[in-house]
Amino acid sequence: MPETAIDYAELAERIRGFAEELGFQQTGISQPDLAEHEAWLDAWLREGYHGEMEWMASHGSKRTRPAELVPGTQRVISVRMDYLPADTDMVRRLGQPDSAYVSRYALGRDYHKLMRKRLQQLAERIQGLIGPFGFRAFVDSAPVMERALASRSGLGWVGKNSMLINRQAGSFFFLGELYTDLPLPTDEPYQQEHCGRCTACLDKCPTDAFVGDRVLDARRCISYLTIELKGSIPDELRSKMGNRVFGCDDCQLVCPWNRFARPTTEPDFSPRHELDQADLVELFRWDEASFLRNTEGSPIRRIGFERWLRNLAVGLGNASTSIPVVEALKSRRDHPSELVREHVQWALERHGEHQ
Repeated sequence: MPETAIDYAELAERIRGFAEELGFQQTGISQPDLAEHEAWLDAWLREGYHGEMEWMASHGSKRTRPAELVPGTQRVISVRMDYLPADTDMVRRLGQPDSAYVSRYALGRDYHKLMRKRLQQLAERIQGLIGPFGFRAFVDSAPVMERALASRSGLGWVGKNSMLINRQAGSFFFLGELYTDLPLPTDEPYQQEHCGRCTACLDKCPTDAFVGDRVLDARRCISYLTIELKGSIPDELRSKMGNRVFGCDDCQLVCPWNRFARPTTEPDFSPRHELDQADLVELFRWDEASFLRNTEGSPIRRIGFERWLRNLAVGLGNASTSIPVVEALKSRRDHPSELVREHVQWALERHGEHQ
């Protein structure tokens, strides 16, 4: 179809309808202009707050200039998808030191593949209307400032905890993007933040990872420590991690806006292998085959068995002293991995067991 025959305003509305049919809760369209975020990102990187996440600094200005990443980009279509499973008792689980707490986003299937497939389907539906066009889909997999783009497209504001927050939906949702060469009409950016004087997220952080409003030192963040960090977890932070063995939800859990968060309707985000109910000893007893089997298709798989045991050893070190806890730790005392042995020994010493 010739470009002059396309009614882009009508197309934008059709895109929103398609996105809703594909399971996205909201869609926004923005211009790929993130100039105001470039200086902020550069300053954050200079402080070293990204830790070992070298990919945050390795793409030059492509992160803040979408047209450099995907030449020809004129618009960014941002979508969000709720992921919070119903009845996962977050507060109660965090208050049970022998339970294993897995971040709610990681209880079900890996969102990357699911959302990327849906975005591809969205693009195919657009192609069905207008024919071929330029696009590329992203889901947390490339140098994309997804929260800034989502805010520019009207999906919410970036809160003091650096998460995107929506007044009607809180923050328990995933974001995805379609970079496109279509000159679609854009939505109004989210102009006002609604955090006010509330500092609940900053005050609640177990490891004091926030150095200011919207400024996170990832090197102290439990999500970073349990997922991104490849080596030894700093000794001074281990006791503050509690039973959080993969990710952390505290700064979202205490956010007042999350009283509006809605349970997901996506079956693939439902908890698998009872990870929402497992205890630390039970998970620590998995062998590698069990780990690979039980994390197939899960975002947990990416950290590997060695780091899984590392995280669980820290959790066990923070658990109540009991025979099952101590015996479980002793069973890994001679593990082939030095990383695992180090954290097991730390945990045993927490329970009064010394070599």
